[in-house]
Amino acid sequence: LASGHLLPAALTPPPAATNTRALPLASTPNAPRPGGGGGGALCLFSLPSFLPLLPRRAAMAATALLLPAAAAAAVLLLCLAGGSRATNVTYDHRALVIDGVRRVLISGSIHYPRSTPDMWPGLIQKAKDGGLDVIETYVFWDIHEPVRGQACIITLTGKRLPTWQYDFEGRKDLAAFVKAVADAGLYVHLRIGPYVCAEWNYGGFPLWLHFIPGVKFRTDNEPFKAEMQRFTTKVVDTMKGAGLYASQGGPIILSQIENEYGNIDAAYGAPGKAYMRWAAGMAVSLDTGVPWVMCQQADAPDPLINTCNGFYCDQFTPNSAAKPKMWTENWSGWFLSFGGAVPYRPAEDLAFSVARFYQRGGTFQNYYMYHGGTNLDRSSGGPFIATSYDYDAPIDEYGLVRQPKWGHLRDVHKAIKLCEPALIATDPSYISLGQNAEAAVYKAGSVCAAFLANIDGQSDKTVTFNGKMYNLPAWSVSILPDCKNVVLNTAQINSQVMSSEMRYLESSTVASDGSFTTPELTVSGWSYAIEPVGITKDNSLTKPGLMDQINTTADASDFLWYSTSIIVKGDEPYLNGSQSSLLVNSLGHVLQVYINGKIAGSAKGSASSSLISWQKPITLVPGKNKIDLLSATVGLSNYGAFFDLVGAGITGPVKLSGANGALDLSSAQWTYQIGLKGEDLHLYDPSEASPEWVSSNAYPINQPLIWYHVPRSFLQPGSNDLVLFEQFGGDPSKISFVTRQTGSVCAQVSEAHPAQIDSWISSQQKMQRSGPALRLECPKEGQVIGSIKFASFGTPSGTCGSYSHGECSSTQALSVVQEACIGVSSCSVPVSSNYFGDPCTGVTKSLAVEAACS
Repeated sequence: LASGHLLPAALTPPPAATNTRALPLASTPNAPRPGGGGGGALCLFSLPSFLPLLPRRAAMAATALLLPAAAAAAVLLLCLAGGSRATNVTYDHRALVIDGVRRVLISGSIHYPRSTPDMWPGLIQKAKDGGLDVIETYVFWDIHEPVRGQACIITLTGKRLPTWQYDFEGRKDLAAFVKAVADAGLYVHLRIGPYVCAEWNYGGFPLWLHFIPGVKFRTDNEPFKAEMQRFTTKVVDTMKGAGLYASQGGPIILSQIENEYGNIDAAYGAPGKAYMRWAAGMAVSLDTGVPWVMCQQADAPDPLINTCNGFYCDQFTPNSAAKPKMWTENWSGWFLSFGGAVPYRPAEDLAFSVARFYQRGGTFQNYYMYHGGTNLDRSSGGPFIATSYDYDAPIDEYGLVRQPKWGHLRDVHKAIKLCEPALIATDPSYISLGQNAEAAVYKAGSVCAAFLANIDGQSDKTVTFNGKMYNLPAWSVSILPDCKNVVLNTAQINSQVMSSEMRYLESSTVASDGSFTTPELTVSGWSYAIEPVGITKDNSLTKPGLMDQINTTADASDFLWYSTSIIVKGDEPYLNGSQSSLLVNSLGHVLQVYINGKIAGSAKGSASSSLISWQKPITLVPGKNKIDLLSATVGLSNYGAFFDLVGAGITGPVKLSGANGALDLSSAQWTYQIGLKGEDLHLYDPSEASPEWVSSNAYPINQPLIWYHVPRSFLQPGSNDLVLFEQFGGDPSKISFVTRQTGSVCAQVSEAHPAQIDSWISSQQKMQRSGPALRLECPKEGQVIGSIKFASFGTPSGTCGSYSHGECSSTQALSVVQEACIGVSSCSVPVSSNYFGDPCTGVTKSLAVEAACS
């Protein structure tokens, strides 16, 4: 009923054993899968709810009284027999060690609440198909405990203890997500934090934490540490209860406490260091049976592993010779801010960073993100972090693989795995291959693997290694699983490219064969409801002066009305006739100004600065004039020292100015209203009919809107209701519903490329295949290649969708590719003059193809 630390010391039960081996039952379990979990103990009885509050001996005595001896023995047997085989996870200076074997592991971040449960299996399978061994996720405190526990339980002695309210349902079902990863045969790295940053609202902290008396975040502060320990313990206990740690036979092989604290801990001084050491000790005391890490924490105390985050971590060194080199965040792209450019990181650069990390001794690397997903609800941080968290990840926001990034990284992973026997056998030795070029060699006995790197960002290089010449394109790594043959170069992409397109769903179309295509989604007439200006609720608050928005709303809504009024006689010094200049200063993030119920103007901050200073002339009338200011937040701060103290809203001054003087309204009586009337009426819920809705074709029109993304799993068959609150006015007829779908599949491979990675069986064996090949594959099951839109062998140029022939071009290219590819789901075409003829002797040629699947 309560976590152990909430009980009096005498009543605290000892931690459960985590290294016990399950007793086999004759009729039971299948052999455990590698990385698989499931299980946990199965107990077929329920003790009275007061037993956890009794001393351990008393509880056991009560059990004995309640159960006959034979039944108690049967229960014990069943409890011990329910789990999968326990896995032992440790580490040494080279790698994580799983059941006594060093492992080279490739990981990717997928955050469970940034997608929907029906998306999880598909995303996880795509990650596995892409060569991942581990799925990494944060744990988001605010969604699991949106309100602090308000109920209590009464013990046998009459003592009142708090009981805590948690939410682990739907998208928040962490255990279900971890089990889905286990079902795919992958491991899990659970980054509990519970501070996560993650461009998540308030860094993942619930806002009620801000209001605990005396609390100071992320420092040596008892109120904060008590809450942090309680939630961390809850997460660990939940995972243990489901048997999800590797020590129980589950998939979780790593956990993380805190997050990037070393980036900002100097601001907290000595109390910050004390807090960091406390957090490490608290985590270890939870006895998960798996290692803990601290990312970006150079002084992480033993036994915690300090890890690297960044675009490149090849030069990172752990703080102990006994710890492995691990990379918890390799940024596959970046987050999107409202108004900002869409981030992009080339597949070649990401692949280069990965290969360099393993070349320089790394053995665990994680993509942040592998699938970014969507910031649903009001989870975006910031301020001004967009709802899209696509991150230019290998799997895009919609759950589609992003090519060529996904495919090229899959090939990199295969190449690294071919080197694994050598990587885990020894430390690397380094050989200079000239300026900005080096080789790393892993050789132990009969196994040998080498990485040749050109870290010059501009110039290709030809180097000599072991008496053989190798060409290294600029900013690239060649991987040699046998220290002889190049299986992959990070700058040379063999993977196909897929062009994506947004298809409109709101009107019928005629297909190329003349058939009539009905829309997947049609939009019926819009209804509208007008949000009133100013104070309309009975629970409004009136106080002198301007109040911080976050402290006032507690983030219950993005919106806060500030309202005041003045009496104008006509001779005030702040008037120029009937006009005055109104100044409103705000910490952000969005401001709208209404004078006597009519809009006077608006302003908004940005991701670089949320501050607003709005000043314009306004017209006042004799008598009473009402000033209503609507302030809105666009995600709360999530990063930096003392980010929790960053305010929002109108903090002043608010001032009227004229030629002869000014009136400062900052200290006047202001009335506050949290949220909008439409929020209170639940206008967003179609099950709650509201008389506020007006059905009319003559709806208010102002300006076009941005397109919005609605996950398919949120839509139901048949009719669906979409409710938008348009703050600045817009035209619903401009809204389009679209789906993201794959258009063409393309590839371009040159004669200088290595052979396809699948031509290798192991680091010691290579299948018989002559040279490079271009491979195409339709993205969906049941599709076949229906047409070849473009094919050129020679010196083609351009990108997928816009290829063009070069001066050198084989006349046979189209017919050769058509014969090999039409009517099949995938095809492989050798890139060789033996198949296409030689249109230009002495020139390195490439094959470019664009195909359509149907």
